[in-house]
Amino acid sequence: MAAELPEDPENELADYDEGNLDVHEDATDELQAKGSYAGVQAAGFRDFLLKPELLRAIGDCGFEHPSEVQQECIPRAVHGTDIICQAKSGMGKTAVFVLTVLQQLEVDNDGQVAALVLCHARELAYQICQEFDRFSKYLKGIKTMVMFGGIPEKQHIDYLKDNKPHIVVGTPGRVLALAKKKVLKLDKVKHFVLDECDKMLESLDMRRDVQTIFTHTPHEKQTMMFSATIDKDIRAVCKKFAKNPQEVFVDDESKLTLHGLQQYYTKIDEQDKTTKLCDLLDTLDFNQVCIFVKAQKRALQLNKLLQKCQFPSVAIYGRMDQEERIKIYKQFKEYKARILVSTDLFGRGVDIERINIVVNYDMPESADQYLHRVGRAGRFGTKGLSVSFISSEEESEVLEEVQQRFEVHIKELPDKIETSSYIEDGKIEPPSTD
Repeated sequence: MAAELPEDPENELADYDEGNLDVHEDATDELQAKGSYAGVQAAGFRDFLLKPELLRAIGDCGFEHPSEVQQECIPRAVHGTDIICQAKSGMGKTAVFVLTVLQQLEVDNDGQVAALVLCHARELAYQICQEFDRFSKYLKGIKTMVMFGGIPEKQHIDYLKDNKPHIVVGTPGRVLALAKKKVLKLDKVKHFVLDECDKMLESLDMRRDVQTIFTHTPHEKQTMMFSATIDKDIRAVCKKFAKNPQEVFVDDESKLTLHGLQQYYTKIDEQDKTTKLCDLLDTLDFNQVCIFVKAQKRALQLNKLLQKCQFPSVAIYGRMDQEERIKIYKQFKEYKARILVSTDLFGRGVDIERINIVVNYDMPESADQYLHRVGRAGRFGTKGLSVSFISSEEESEVLEEVQQRFEVHIKELPDKIETSSYIEDGKIEPPSTD
């Protein structure tokens, strides 16, 4: 299905996982030298005995060596084992379940939905659907469908009548609505996936929807759950969905920090934030910058101020007009815009490979959300920079929580930052003009 991104009324936060499958061969030595956080080994994707068509698609992307999480999960998952996986941002968790499903998928003529992937927002679902399309390009006959709230149900109903998707990716509200109407039949599902499972299960309303959808699927199936942050309470909930799952966890939370990322903070009065931000944008080199604020109104105001200061920024937030939101998302994804002001819509999982710098104009409310935000830069062990503005006692407390929980020392912002410390040599690119 040629997916258009509809409005997702179920949750303002966007959550799209990490699409990086692995690294190129010439980067493996550097990653190995950085330590076990990357875990790049000599093994290649061929060692997983994947279908030739999958290996060909992987090769087209230039990927050779699996990441640590892929090394740990794929060999188990392709045999149908249930998986609960926590691994830091940018390590290729999406590729684990995409390749696992495609490896096991059997295309037949009955047109039944064989795999269901649930996530909490449209950008994430859209990206996951693209990953399925990208890696199934040589597998004949596989149909993938993405569905969200915000567009007429009839559009999805008509599509389901005329097409028989093997893989459905969607948000819980729309999936449940169509399942209850028996338009979307899930009684033949063999693979049930929750991406960013902590976000899906910590909200009681969303958890209720997920549980109800789960009851529409067969008792015998493979269940896989993924996130960068799964605390003990959510871990216990995950286990209720799975049968004897293989758990892949980074138990030492300090390993969740992004080793290629330079992290700084600066204590600043609220009224001085915009001036400081403009100074940073003037002096720092970057391909793309993501600036996080705490509310829609602040996103709009800051974007207008930046544009007045001659910075070509764009803004995105959850309740933006659907067509405009699609336009902004694609514009930034395709590198036609270099500065994005966002609410936590982009704070989880959205994978934009050219982001070098993340600025917390407003600090997030939790250490977990901090990790997800700054994880937009420095993906898969590459270099990146994050700067957090601290203007209240509450924000100082969050900063302290981050440092204690993840055992990371976040330094005060120096007067000068060497470009080579946060950008790989030769990685500054001109914006797209296509």
